[in-house]
Amino acid sequence: MVDVPALVEQAREGRPRAVARLISLVEGASPQLREVMAALAPLTGGAYVVGLTGSPGVGKSTSTSALVSAYRRQGRRVGVLAVDPSSPFSGGALLGDRVRMSEHASDPGVYIRSMATRGHLGGLAWAAPQAIRVLDAAGCDVILVETVGVGQSEVEIASQADTSVVLLAPGMGDGIQAAKAGILEIGDVYVVNKADRDGADATARELNHMLGLGEARTPGDWRPPIVKTVAARNEGTDEFVAALEKHHAWMAERDVLAERRLRRAAHEIETIAVTALRERIGDLRGDRRLGALAERVVGGTLDPYAAADELVAGLTTG
Repeated sequence: MVDVPALVEQAREGRPRAVARLISLVEGASPQLREVMAALAPLTGGAYVVGLTGSPGVGKSTSTSALVSAYRRQGRRVGVLAVDPSSPFSGGALLGDRVRMSEHASDPGVYIRSMATRGHLGGLAWAAPQAIRVLDAAGCDVILVETVGVGQSEVEIASQADTSVVLLAPGMGDGIQAAKAGILEIGDVYVVNKADRDGADATARELNHMLGLGEARTPGDWRPPIVKTVAARNEGTDEFVAALEKHHAWMAERDVLAERRLRRAAHEIETIAVTALRERIGDLRGDRRLGALAERVVGGTLDPYAAADELVAGLTTG
């Protein structure tokens, strides 16, 4: 058994091993997970969470690394959750993002953690919300969450971040067309990276046009800016950070930040509750109640929706 209070105290002191251990408890769904979350709850709420998403090849890891450098120059502690595709052999993360951010590995003010998706769709690992809480409680001022990069379906980051960044790059073919029904609807800040390539201005214009389609904004509403960067050469990073800070200030002024965090907490509670119910339903495999309901559905005396209602009622009252 782990001494959770001692581990949390060590994490608050900035000890990377303690932070790593806490996130490992989260990822492994440890029996002590509830104790960990209870200990962290009063210590959270101070970090600014920025999510970065976009199709593979747009430079998410390089952009994340550039942001880390910029925030460190401001003296802010930074946590990075880099969600990598799962290894088909071990189920763990392939660690590609962590390799590309190795320049920050020796900085005590930066904590970088690669997490495997482990089959979870939406671009994030299932344990990401709890891992964000760990980094928040550990004193990180800014938490950067870099998603896998699976394209149009990768919209879950919008429910986990205070500010969602969508990255694109010129020369990606029909990237905007492929993304417009998904990630182009969730961005608070848009970044055209690799802006030294031909077509960068055209990509920015097309993006601006698509963002304007069907706009129904009132005065004072946030208009997502489009920033051009060359992250590999650290060009445009200051403008990128300025756009993030401007959005953060806008949210704080209009209580949007509080609303987003309430929605995030509600989503997290709902996910935990649904997972618990799913586990209880899984325990019913072969149970006579489930079998009896199935027989009635097959016999035509009960429809599947009514059967499901009866099953849920039994699970929540039994």
